[in-house]
Amino acid sequence: MKRKQNPIQIFGVGVAITIANATIANANQLANNNSFSSQDLIFKSQATAQINSVEDIIKPAQQPIPNTTNLNPSQNPLSLPTQADEVELDTQKPITLQQAIKLSLKNNQDIKEARIQVERPSAALREAKSGLYPNLDLESGLNYDDDLFLDSVIEQSADRTSQSSLIDSTSESFEFSTDLTLSYDIYDGGFRGANIRAAEKEQRTSELNLEVVVEQTRFETARDYYSLQNSDAQVEIEEAAIEDAAQTLQDAQLLEEGGLGTRFDVLRAEVELAQARQRLNIAIANQNIARRQLAETLSINHDSDLATADAIEEAGTWLLSLPESIVQAFKNRAELEQLLLQREIGEAQRQIALSQVRPTLSASASYGVNDEFEDDFDISDRYSVGLSLQWRLFDGGAANAGARQAEKDIEISETQFADRRNQIRFAVEQAYFGLESNQKNIGTATKELEPAEESLRLARLRFQAGVGTQTDVIEAQTDLTTARGNLLASIIDYNQSYIDLKRQVSDVADNSLYDFPD
Repeated sequence: MKRKQNPIQIFGVGVAITIANATIANANQLANNNSFSSQDLIFKSQATAQINSVEDIIKPAQQPIPNTTNLNPSQNPLSLPTQADEVELDTQKPITLQQAIKLSLKNNQDIKEARIQVERPSAALREAKSGLYPNLDLESGLNYDDDLFLDSVIEQSADRTSQSSLIDSTSESFEFSTDLTLSYDIYDGGFRGANIRAAEKEQRTSELNLEVVVEQTRFETARDYYSLQNSDAQVEIEEAAIEDAAQTLQDAQLLEEGGLGTRFDVLRAEVELAQARQRLNIAIANQNIARRQLAETLSINHDSDLATADAIEEAGTWLLSLPESIVQAFKNRAELEQLLLQREIGEAQRQIALSQVRPTLSASASYGVNDEFEDDFDISDRYSVGLSLQWRLFDGGAANAGARQAEKDIEISETQFADRRNQIRFAVEQAYFGLESNQKNIGTATKELEPAEESLRLARLRFQAGVGTQTDVIEAQTDLTTARGNLLASIIDYNQSYIDLKRQVSDVADNSLYDFPD
């Protein structure tokens, strides 16, 4: 696509010069006359009128703030303002789109949540890999045993009957024992390997989810930034419309004073001016909403107010063809890889379920020490080694049922993959067609604006001369306002389509998961 010339630079300079010369000549003529007729008053009004070109409406780039650190919110996520002055907005701070993206990558709450979620599967993976190592258990005990009271009475009676008073009979024991056991599952039916694979896929899925959130945040930041630019320019357009309506009202009043106009023309001009003011009020409200929407996306301080520093111009040029864009999206979109990982996780879950009815072979070795304090013998020790085979021959069909559930999860993942692939293709095509259309509309709207300005100038001159109608002036004013809005909308819509296409293709140069600004 060939980049078009900035529309601000191509509007009717010749028209402005012609009008300026005419108004200066009329003003000089009035200055040389000692008396003023109604027609003189009309020309005097024309001499003071100004043409609102797009250069006055679409503002050039502003100087952004050098440092955005003060815009960052509190590090405490649970902070909550309790005083009105804590949320009262400060002066507007102009920032560029790149500054806005850096702020969103640092402060956006969705990104912070996604980064935390990446850490959870990492811990689960470490837990699954622990099955690769043997278990070492230590068990120790200290026991004291003695007979109850009834047993002692019976034993004493037996001792007196036998006259064996020389024998001191007792049943007390005080014993210490400790055992150290090493065990390892040589074969567990495939549970361990499948569990590790599932944990690895879950970790990769969470990383891809972070990538999705980052790219979506970039897109939403640019979208809200362009929306604020659009709202700013809409306010300028409506203010220019008020100036045009005020000029028409002034012309109607002068014509009425000179006996060339009617009260109806004045009233109609007043209605047109009132309607223009209503549109301005709505535009200002939309501007404030767009400004707060951008602040919410960037998650900045409660008292920070933003303005756009970039000029309204085409965001860039898309170099890929539609087929190349579609294929690139299929390669880059993290959502497709996520669904493929879900399919692999389903296969791992199937193996985990079937492992419950497969044989398990375990090896163990233990060493124990025992000492009974009441006897005269030394400490005794012992050791043992062994193999253990366990096989659940029947579980009521639970393992097979779990495997079938996992198989259905695999089929669902495959179906979702096909559906998401089709959605991605349509989204790329929609953004691509919108980009082409809006680029053409920029050229069309640029050509439309100059005739609309000239039409209003001529309609106003005809009305001032008494040969035209006020309806012609109002229609020309409406056409000019529409033309200005069309040019603005075509540029903003082009930028929105451009960033939408970048999002659908995931064509982000610095797409690093952990490369976040400090």
